[in-house]
Amino acid sequence: MRGVVAVILFGAAIIFGAVGTGEAASLTARIDISRQTMTVSEYGRVLHRWRVSTARRGYRTPRGTYRPIRLHRMWHSRKYHNSPMPYSVFFHGGYAIHGTYETRSLGRPASHGCVRLHPRDAATFFAMVKEVGAGNTRIVVAN
Repeated sequence: MRGVVAVILFGAAIIFGAVGTGEAASLTARIDISRQTMTVSEYGRVLHRWRVSTARRGYRTPRGTYRPIRLHRMWHSRKYHNSPMPYSVFFHGGYAIHGTYETRSLGRPASHGCVRLHPRDAATFFAMVKEVGAGNTRIVVAN
């Protein structure tokens, strides 16, 4: 009987992505503040590495591990002059990973705290999160 239970538990771990990856989610976005990059992996396999902009001097991008809390194909910031935030994946209060039209700033701190991406990359990430689900996505902000 213990052998059957072990097989069932191992099968469940494979389905939920917990075996061999060390990750509790199938999709992981790792934002490296010091390098201004976001690496997206699925089950531990790197799929994308993009330049980002995080908080500039005087602002902060929250560090930690999060799950998406809501998604909006297009959002406008109520706090910052109705600025467009295409393909927003909110992960902590009003903080989101989203597209920016200020693509020249990518690769250096420039935001009020959100993680900005090229709109094309934001659309790709948004679609990936929608496909796997917020519960199967982890966002890690470090450095």
